[in-house]
Amino acid sequence: MGATDVIPFVPIAGITTEEAVALSDQVAREIADRYRIPIYMYELSAKVPARQDLAYIRKGEFEGIREEIGTRPERKPDYGPNEVHPSGGATAIGVRPPLVAYNVYLNTADVKIAQAIARAVRHSTGGLRYVKALGFEIKQRNQVQVSMNLTNFEGTPVFRAFDLVRREAERFGVSVGSSEIVGLVPQKALDACGEYYLRLENFSAGQILENRLAGALPRETAVREFVESVASPEPVPGGGSIAAFAGSLAAALGEMVAGLTVGKKKFEQVEGRVTELLHELGERRGQLTALVQEDAAAFQAVVQAMRLPKATPEEQAARREAMQEATLIATEVPLRTARAAASALVTLEELARIGNPNAASDAATGAQMAFAALKGAQYNVLINLPGLKDASLAAACRTEVDDLARRGLELLGRIDARMTA
Repeated sequence: MGATDVIPFVPIAGITTEEAVALSDQVAREIADRYRIPIYMYELSAKVPARQDLAYIRKGEFEGIREEIGTRPERKPDYGPNEVHPSGGATAIGVRPPLVAYNVYLNTADVKIAQAIARAVRHSTGGLRYVKALGFEIKQRNQVQVSMNLTNFEGTPVFRAFDLVRREAERFGVSVGSSEIVGLVPQKALDACGEYYLRLENFSAGQILENRLAGALPRETAVREFVESVASPEPVPGGGSIAAFAGSLAAALGEMVAGLTVGKKKFEQVEGRVTELLHELGERRGQLTALVQEDAAAFQAVVQAMRLPKATPEEQAARREAMQEATLIATEVPLRTARAAASALVTLEELARIGNPNAASDAATGAQMAFAALKGAQYNVLINLPGLKDASLAAACRTEVDDLARRGLELLGRIDARMTA
């Protein structure tokens, strides 16, 4: 479709699908505005149902899109101009699950058999959902291959695709020789295969030795490296990132307290509500963890804008515009940190009241961390406001972050009063 054909966002950890969709939308708008490239949103980010399928968007490739983008309504991009960029073409952007490239080799050299099996397996010709498949001849092995892309390994697991290929091959009197995974595969996809073929009962990822060890052992190197990076003379990670990190630790402490409450008979009356709080804290932790990097990136964008040339009036105008855009983002990111930290603080205050009293000090410590995150974020919002040209926007940001800090201080006072009474 273009110089950059597709930009997939694949949420792995520390971010929800909804947050990833919002991020993909933000990037799409920015690319369309900055480079005048038409953008089509696909998969989970699709704004048109048919565009969930990337092949539908790509139909006709660059030449087809170029001829039809301005004449057919179904070709109108979600963002950007209604014409392809002369050198950049068009781009698809969207959130999708991890893709598993999976091939099955058959003990035959007849490529027609592989092609027939591929037709039976792929979704577009009546097969399994989330499976794309083709049949190929592999001459150097004297075998044929059913090559598959599993676009959602949870919707259609690897073992289900393998079983269908095997059963279809048996209809032709052919056996499976082997299979292979090309590139990376999520651990969860392999766990599901083990659970299925071994017929395991009540299996969980926590039973895997390496997973249990990874959860129990402290990641000393990672922690040390992060602290050392903060201590270095480099400006990032700075106060904004540390505020977000403190907030993520606050939410994590709350999750621990909730976990020590749920499932205990003496707290069964509040179990439903604590379960809800546990879910909310998990979302806040994911948001705040992502904001650690976002804040560092926002600062770097400001630095890059400041370094732009300013020798001519045109360069000065471009630099001012870039500075405004970067300053706006550098204000918006800590404001999001303040909102997430304030939300975590509200949840922790309730958890301190109804959760396991043996972990009350942990909930209170989490609240202190959440308030520290909120105040740190407030400082980082306020320091950027003088750089905003939009006075009404600056005033709104100041009012919001000040109100969040004021309400947070009230909640912290209640917790402190209970703990020190």
